[in-house]
Amino acid sequence: MRVLILSNIDMGLYKFRKELMEELVKDYDVYFCVPDGEYVEKIKRMGCKFISCNVLDRRSTNPIKDLKLVKFYNETLTKIKPDIVLTYTIKPNIYGGLVSTRKRLPYIANVTGLGTTIENGGLLAQISTTLYRIGLKKAQCVFFQNKNNQLLFTVKGIVKGKTRLIPGSGVNLAMHFLEDYPSDKDGIRFLFVGRIMKDKGIEELLSAIKNIHRTREDVVLDLVGFCDEDYSDNLAEAEKEGAIVNHGIQSDVHPFYKACHCTVLPSYHEGMANVMLEASSTGRPVITTGVPGCQETFDEGITGFGCEAKNVESLEETMVKFLMLSQEKRKEMGLAARKKMVREYDRNIVINAYKEEINAVKHIHKKMENKHYGTLRKN
Repeated sequence: MRVLILSNIDMGLYKFRKELMEELVKDYDVYFCVPDGEYVEKIKRMGCKFISCNVLDRRSTNPIKDLKLVKFYNETLTKIKPDIVLTYTIKPNIYGGLVSTRKRLPYIANVTGLGTTIENGGLLAQISTTLYRIGLKKAQCVFFQNKNNQLLFTVKGIVKGKTRLIPGSGVNLAMHFLEDYPSDKDGIRFLFVGRIMKDKGIEELLSAIKNIHRTREDVVLDLVGFCDEDYSDNLAEAEKEGAIVNHGIQSDVHPFYKACHCTVLPSYHEGMANVMLEASSTGRPVITTGVPGCQETFDEGITGFGCEAKNVESLEETMVKFLMLSQEKRKEMGLAARKKMVREYDRNIVINAYKEEINAVKHIHKKMENKHYGTLRKN
């Protein structure tokens, strides 16, 4: 049985779906179709077969480029002849679903988030919604990473078939293992991990940490992630003040989770905030917003604190609230965060959900084969 995975980036596949692919290659021929990237070779070494898809531009709104992607997917599915297709992220979900439907191939979609286009509304959001309705129409199952997205797609009639709620991509509890809570003798370190961009709340976070650092020089923010050029000057200014340390892109973020006292993500929207899951699994309290995809990752006052999105004052007050806690209370919150991850966000939950849906497809295939064989015998 052949499984074809469509996604828009190799990094996401490797970091968040590696364990699923490792499980699938035990029983199936697994193909993955993404643009070229630094994680492709790592995935190939797992036993998966690579199909280069550089025609996919995940940020483009050019319909000509999208038509080329549809053509490419059509050629790929014709050549590979998969028994089931797994799609992730917006364009693979829409166009991969569309081509799979035309070829009468079963497919499972994963709505990892609504994306900036849909969140911002307007004409592009309407077009995306219509395309999603077409692309997901015949899906064997549509996985959602938070309840709000699942409800939105159901109420709007975008999805009329089977849906399932999963805990995001889950978290690898062994990789992000529990670490001892750090001492506060040399100060408090907040941590931000992610793309340094507006929608992640970076503007509010920089303002908040600079305000706090002016009265508490022992409080610093570590930044880990790719920086959009728009914010390079802002980061340089904050770093000059001593409020932040910019570490740039890092292949291994675990040491940063280990060193921090609290991880902060003031995001405007998420499918499921993987950074919050990883930090919590390491035993660190979190501060994040009350938006879907973030609000599910913490228990207020127990494993972390929530703040309003797009609100500097709310974020700053919440960070100060954390600073007012005793060292023992912070440690207690970190331990509670780890327990929540073990209980609710183990990546094996996601893997088992996929295996159940794939087994359902196998069962249908087997019934059809038996029926076909029975017809041949009668004739």
